[in-house]
Amino acid sequence: MSDEAMLGDEIVSRINQLGMISETPQHLARIFLSPEHRTAADLILSWMRDAGMEAHLDAIGNVCGRYEGDRPGLPCLMLGSHYDTVRDAGKWDGPLGVITAIACVADLNRRGVRLPFAIEIVGFADEEGVRFASTLLGSRAVAGTFDASVLDARDRDGLTMREAMLQFGLDPGRIGAAARTRRELHAYVELHIEQGPVLEQQKIPIGVVTAIAGATRLAANLSGMAGHAGTVPMPLRRDALAGAAECIVAVEQFCKAGGAGLVGTVGVINASPGATNVIPGRVSFTLDIRAPTDPHRKRAIAEIVQQIEAIAKRRELSLQIDVTHENRTVPCAPWLKAQVAEAVAAEGYGVFELPSGAGHDGMAMIDIADVAMLFVRCRGGISHNPAEHVETADADASARVLLRLIENFRPE
Repeated sequence: MSDEAMLGDEIVSRINQLGMISETPQHLARIFLSPEHRTAADLILSWMRDAGMEAHLDAIGNVCGRYEGDRPGLPCLMLGSHYDTVRDAGKWDGPLGVITAIACVADLNRRGVRLPFAIEIVGFADEEGVRFASTLLGSRAVAGTFDASVLDARDRDGLTMREAMLQFGLDPGRIGAAARTRRELHAYVELHIEQGPVLEQQKIPIGVVTAIAGATRLAANLSGMAGHAGTVPMPLRRDALAGAAECIVAVEQFCKAGGAGLVGTVGVINASPGATNVIPGRVSFTLDIRAPTDPHRKRAIAEIVQQIEAIAKRRELSLQIDVTHENRTVPCAPWLKAQVAEAVAAEGYGVFELPSGAGHDGMAMIDIADVAMLFVRCRGGISHNPAEHVETADADASARVLLRLIENFRPE
């Protein structure tokens, strides 16, 4: 491979350039269908063209580049990630995958290498879902699963997605033109920062992802009896908050003991009436349960709900619990994961496998292609935060692994 030492430097330089494109200079925010989206898209398209790719903006605002194989019109290996951000974001979440893929194609182009398949790179315009509270919009459009009802969703200024697309210069009636078909793709591979602390703890720069964990979110409501904090004796209380506290600890203990990759989080809790001298009569709290396989997650939820029901019954609290969101697990295809692992080993790194607890564009792309992911170590496991950081050496290592994967890729 040529210019080996240069890949990491070039990637970091471009991460920094893209990181300057923001709604405000103080806090990085690059939101779907904004002026910053347009500026970033133009910059990425220019990088794609410099790397020897044909490049265009598709019908939903994704940036798409194509590097032909040894003859035109071949099915592609698709590489991608997203280039939108959350608000007050870090620079690496999403763009690292897009920029690294472009650097790999540029290297092939410099050496005049053409492969028995095409390479396509897609920078998805909206993965985070910040503006219209609906995630994976870019990749769902490519997978042909875009839900047209989202066009009527409104942003915080009251603008619908339909109106925002028109302002941006896109036709909401043409989103279907972004869709690709299974026969056009050999596979979809995404490189992404880990967004967690495991690789750092293992002292390795790159991980092989086994699956993107499915997630279930629930809303629980406990009702007891509000009462005076001074006059109701402890044995006679039906304290909804004390009951919720016991439920939350039960969730934590169950998930700690519940096997590899199972995680549970209570992220929101509200108690009412909410006065210092009143026993809480009603409490609501959320639950987010994730696991590397759907059966594991579903078993865990059934047992957690059973425990919460038992606590409520013992404490004479009434319980209402509802599922508010459910995403299936997306397993990485064994044949493709094996090739990722080969590339990692061939570059001299230990092969370490781990699930992704966070959602990614592969969750949409699985509908039209087998998927695989590589994780890159990030400092402190910090993400969705300005302190998000990847060392240049790790960016370089991940680029070399991705390049090796591309050059040795064997379609199934």
